[in-house]
Amino acid sequence: MTLTTKIAWDDIVLPFQLDRSDIRGRVARLDSTLDQILSQHDYPAPVEAMVAEMALLTALIGQTIKLRWKLSLQVRSDGPIRLIATDFLAPEAEGEPARIRAYASYDKDALDVAGPAFPQVGKGYFAILIDQGADMTPYQGITPLVGGSLSACAEAYFAQSEQLPTSFLLSYGQAQEPGQPASWRAGGVMLQLMPEASLEAKDGPAGDDAVLSAEDLIDDDKAEDWNRANILLKTADVMELIGPHVAPTDLLVRLFHEEQPRVFEAQPVGFGCTCSDDRVRQSLSIYSAKDIRYMTTDEGRVTVDCQFCGAHYDFDPLTLGFEAEKAADGSSG
Repeated sequence: MTLTTKIAWDDIVLPFQLDRSDIRGRVARLDSTLDQILSQHDYPAPVEAMVAEMALLTALIGQTIKLRWKLSLQVRSDGPIRLIATDFLAPEAEGEPARIRAYASYDKDALDVAGPAFPQVGKGYFAILIDQGADMTPYQGITPLVGGSLSACAEAYFAQSEQLPTSFLLSYGQAQEPGQPASWRAGGVMLQLMPEASLEAKDGPAGDDAVLSAEDLIDDDKAEDWNRANILLKTADVMELIGPHVAPTDLLVRLFHEEQPRVFEAQPVGFGCTCSDDRVRQSLSIYSAKDIRYMTTDEGRVTVDCQFCGAHYDFDPLTLGFEAEKAADGSSG
């Protein structure tokens, strides 16, 4: 396999449809994007695993949002891994790559660095938020943390909030090719029963904590197609999911050739952050001079670090807040 082929299928989301089964889906591959996300931080192994899974889910889910919108996934909990936050920043124009960023907050004293990851998330909620831009009310959907993985939480969200049967198969970890340093790779497939084929819940929720599952939504005439597609999906192995030596198109043909897979234009993705000097100033503009003085260091500066990319910002406190005595350039105003 040539390097060109490897690059062609890295950091993309490929939408597809199974025409025979009224099922749509996406294949995602994250390579340098995931490496860049995790290289911004020095997370312990369980936290890295959760951020990798969340970033992959974000790529798979975010591909459908419209230009210039932002999709955010958040997990907040009472466990050692307290917060996982990701953003999918849709392209500014057709043909441009989408951008993904992510970070986590955790209690290093309570975290078991050698233990399994998801149980250390604890109890809390999984949320999806969509920012449609200025003058538009953001959408927010929340579901409990259930099912033993972040992908199971996402499946529960789609069943509960969107009434869409959804399933994920994900794989992620560090890979190393001969003569090359280890790097992060992630890959996964998302399946979803098409909306016009979906139905209301039949008998009420049957899953954890009375949360709806895909099976609660599907009538008998669609259950066979859904079950068959998911059985086929589960035959994919780790290397087929993460690549780079199996193209997503080859994977779809191998898994679903009898379901008549049809692919659409792939969406490139990359690491990206929206923080800037102006955005930080804007976020601080709601504070009074008293608040700004409280934030000021002994050296007489206000400093801010971006949680997503690690960028460091350093300000004159007199230029901040709604009672600022100076303009951003330091001139009187």
